[in-house]
Amino acid sequence: MFNGTKVLDVHGHVSGPPGTVSWIDMGFASGHVGESPFRSGGNRPANLSDELMYERNKYHVDFMDDRNIDVQVIGPRPFRMMGWMPRHLLKRWCEFTNDTIHHQTQNFPDRFLSTTMLPQIAEAPDLGNCVEEFEYNIQERNFAGTYLSPDPDGRHNSPGMNTSYWFPVYEICQKYDVPVFIHGTNCLDPRIAHIPGNYQVGFVVETFLASRILCYDSKNLFSRYPGLRICIAHGGGALDRFIDSSRHRGDWEGGNLYFDTCLYDIDYLALSIRQWGPAATAFGTEAPGSGGAIRKEGDHKSDANLGRTSDDLLPIFQYYIDSGILTEQDVVDIIHNNPLKVFPQFAKV
Repeated sequence: MFNGTKVLDVHGHVSGPPGTVSWIDMGFASGHVGESPFRSGGNRPANLSDELMYERNKYHVDFMDDRNIDVQVIGPRPFRMMGWMPRHLLKRWCEFTNDTIHHQTQNFPDRFLSTTMLPQIAEAPDLGNCVEEFEYNIQERNFAGTYLSPDPDGRHNSPGMNTSYWFPVYEICQKYDVPVFIHGTNCLDPRIAHIPGNYQVGFVVETFLASRILCYDSKNLFSRYPGLRICIAHGGGALDRFIDSSRHRGDWEGGNLYFDTCLYDIDYLALSIRQWGPAATAFGTEAPGSGGAIRKEGDHKSDANLGRTSDDLLPIFQYYIDSGILTEQDVVDIIHNNPLKVFPQFAKV
């Protein structure tokens, strides 16, 4: 809770014991992986036991409690999506990942909503191959939406997100009233191979491109799919250097596109909210995830959240209220009302 308002977080990732990460390793080594042990109904190996799964899921819940997050949407760990893998392995990896996401939500149904990982094939004519897995998780498991990577191969070879390549998934989203959550994934660009954690650079590049592609074609896309809602991770990837009246800002009018708050620099986050507007901003933290750095003196002129991890964002929003950067109503919209617009299933938790 934040000042009596339930906090809804649109940006979280599945947690599990080490066995959930290493499950695909034998597939890479041997070229074959069988059905997900969660889905087959057979005995799960000891490293995927209910006890180990619950222990790691409980750690995730405790982490949220420490940051006053009431409910969080969880999806795949983006740098583990590995859309470049052999296609027969990718299908199984998606199924296994969705099973672990579902298992975590079942362990704590009042704390999590599930979103799918889909077997996106960059070179395919479209995402028609993703429909079966997406519909299964919506119909049978009540998943609340899906992740999509704008560049699943990590090689900058996917069509723009305003093209017909993406329409099979957009149609399912509109049919079932569930959103797309856009998140960057791996980056195999050799130019940045020397950068540790270079996938983070890939997140910025591809998410920024996706946000601008969608903004510049929003009227056409959302005329075709008026019920489609898209939330873009990390504030849309990057900020715009142009002023509002510039022709370089696109023709985006809002209403279908949202941008999360998973931006840990205090000034950057404030500017992202100003550029997109509070009405298009939805609270997201990725907690637990990449925001583990501790705020220290010198990180910002205020003392908001000193000594705490940077993904503990609610004290920052209190600072924005106290400083006049945002109104209390702006913050209520960002932490509750807008996430509810993006993910209506929040109302059921």
